[in-house]
Amino acid sequence: MAPPAMLRSFSRLLAPARLPNRSSARSKFYVREPLHDKPDWLKVGLTLGTSVFLWAYLIKQHNEDVLEYKRRNGLE
Repeated sequence: MAPPAMLRSFSRLLAPARLPNRSSARSKFYVREPLHDKPDWLKVGLTLGTSVFLWAYLIKQHNEDVLEYKRRNGLE
């Protein structure tokens, strides 16, 4: 027969998990409102600059692809 200590630890494994008390549980994360009155102009500039660069690159690449398509198919 198994010792009582082993039975207790085994019964804990089979018992359903219990959620911690709300008062004792602390969240590691907290939400704070973004500061709308002072935007981070570095992030704004980097975001807009990246978007402009990517759109310009996309349009340039598209125009090159269209010219290559026309050249290969004898449309030009």
